[in-house]
Amino acid sequence: MVGFSDPSVAPGAGTVAALLRTPVRMPHRPRPICVVGAGGIVHDAHLPAYRKAGWEVAGIVDPVPGKAHALARQFAVGRAYDSLDAMLAGAPPDAVFDVAVPASALRGVLEKLPAGAAVLMQKPMGENIAEADAILRVCRDKGFTAAMNFQMRFIPAVQAARNLIQAGVIGELHDVEIRMNIYHPWHLWEFLFGIPRMEMLYHSIHYMDLLRYFFGNPRKVYAKTLKHPKMMQLASTRSVILLEYDDVIKAHVSTNHGHEFGLRYQDSFIKWEGTRGAIKTTLGLNINFPEGVPDTFEYVTLAGGKAPEWQSVEIAGSWYPDAFLGSMANLMCYAEGSSPTLVNHVESAYQTMQVVEAAYRSSDAGGTLVQYEPPGG
Repeated sequence: MVGFSDPSVAPGAGTVAALLRTPVRMPHRPRPICVVGAGGIVHDAHLPAYRKAGWEVAGIVDPVPGKAHALARQFAVGRAYDSLDAMLAGAPPDAVFDVAVPASALRGVLEKLPAGAAVLMQKPMGENIAEADAILRVCRDKGFTAAMNFQMRFIPAVQAARNLIQAGVIGELHDVEIRMNIYHPWHLWEFLFGIPRMEMLYHSIHYMDLLRYFFGNPRKVYAKTLKHPKMMQLASTRSVILLEYDDVIKAHVSTNHGHEFGLRYQDSFIKWEGTRGAIKTTLGLNINFPEGVPDTFEYVTLAGGKAPEWQSVEIAGSWYPDAFLGSMANLMCYAEGSSPTLVNHVESAYQTMQVVEAAYRSSDAGGTLVQYEPPGG
């Protein structure tokens, strides 16, 4: 990892200020976007992001009669459809397809899209690894330029943290903690009720993917995902996850979506610790969701021989809608050749699904039994 040559010298204010700026690389020729799905995430994040970017949304479709039409009126989308076939018949030849449907419906949508299309898929990549296998085969067979919308990688605060870490401002990264102690309104997503996998597949998958973004692929996973006594219709709403790399790196996730006791002790943060400093950002969207609270971003370094002093800075942008703008912009740039890297490439996303699958295997297998018998018993 790149670091400053002299750890006793603090980076200049100008250097840090530059690293904290996270402008989005925009496509030279934005493509029209066809949106498949008109659910809450499209309303709250996808369409606001595209409106902020000034991109054309050529159409939107949802199988629930009238749902796409209502959203199209609200966001001034040109065309709305009640069937995917109708949308495809009218789609521009250079359209990007933004697919935001439940995981169980993803493969069926992909099989209908035109060969060679650019596709951004809302996570997860199927409901299990077998479905992920099938989805990956479809993407390969049809020659898609395809990405999964792990938009958390594009949160401006996450990008700012990555810039500081890559520049060596906090030394060698060895510890990342992601903690969510919140009250999540799961009733907004009715399709989540009754399915066999929920919290890790639909929520903590973001955090496992983010740990991969910073540390790469883990060797092993330890996990336990649990129900909540007041949310028994959901497969799970609380998880503890540890990704194993070596005997130094600690990368872990703790989530509790049932903290219904007010905002005072709710948490929603990512903390990075290095050998010479640390960074902590609050993701305010998750607290009092969907209204949210303001984000925060702080960092501290040991450089300069002074007592550690946390610096609070304001990072322009937030998870909704800016991270969604970033993930679509990256796909468009990659598709036109102006960016060499597709950050959320479907091939990488498949590896995140492999980590999630390992987490479920770990949860199902359980922990190591404690031997309580007396010696020689």
